[in-house]
Amino acid sequence: MPAQPAQSPVSVLGLGLMGTALAAALLKAGHPTTVWNRTAAKTGPLAAQGATPADTAKDAIEASPLVIVCLTTNTDVRALLEPEADALAGRTVVNLTNGTPSQARELDSWAAAHGITYLDGGIMAVPQMIATPGAYILYSGTDEAAFAAHRDTLSALADTKWVGKDPGLAALYDLSLLTGMYGMVMGVAQAFALIGSEGVPAREFAPLLSEWIVAMTHGLVPSGAAALDSGQHLTDVSNLAMNRTAFPNFTSTFTEQGLRSDLFAPFQDLLDRAVEQGHGADGLSRLATLLKKG
Repeated sequence: MPAQPAQSPVSVLGLGLMGTALAAALLKAGHPTTVWNRTAAKTGPLAAQGATPADTAKDAIEASPLVIVCLTTNTDVRALLEPEADALAGRTVVNLTNGTPSQARELDSWAAAHGITYLDGGIMAVPQMIATPGAYILYSGTDEAAFAAHRDTLSALADTKWVGKDPGLAALYDLSLLTGMYGMVMGVAQAFALIGSEGVPAREFAPLLSEWIVAMTHGLVPSGAAALDSGQHLTDVSNLAMNRTAFPNFTSTFTEQGLRSDLFAPFQDLLDRAVEQGHGADGLSRLATLLKKG
């Protein structure tokens, strides 16, 4: 029986909860994995799984053609990588640190000036989801061929989604998706606070809330996207004028029930502005067009 081809080596810099999960997934997939962390003790559990601890970041970089970086901020990434530019030359860096589109573009420009191939990534999963169905990572960068070359290796972490050659697109997609999530978190928090103001147990209310959110987003997201792309926002369902009239019931009830209305007050302002600008007959999708500055 012919020998199985060896999996390509990878180095992982940064062993917080996410970095540790990434390295563990690579090890499980059979990749020789070198790990480094500023606090060396964090390499111990991965070493027990077969990883090779590196004494320095440079040692870890030189061990593999593919270097995955997962730190707290992109400021940390710059501080770590800039002194190691010579060691990184000719290698591919995949930065999976959460950051902004402009930071990704700046890192890409710096990398290109030093002969380093740079890919930016946005992880759409928590550490416990890495290497499980449903997890995926967004990637972007000027060198799509580098992504294709390493895609099999990166697939050990999660499903891979290429979003474009603009290095900032992975961060933009990431933050856009998280924006939707945080908006939902705010609504869920306010809903639990409101129902709880009369002593209704959260667990009793949760199934109704979950089903309602799923049902609403199932229709709202695709229909809103179609309206935005076409520029056709007119609706015969629940227009902005109706929403504007009804919305004070929310803020008044929050106050009556002894709750803060900070999270919802700006939405009333947005509805007011939309109607005052002549969009009262439009659907909620119109609101996205009113969020641009100027």
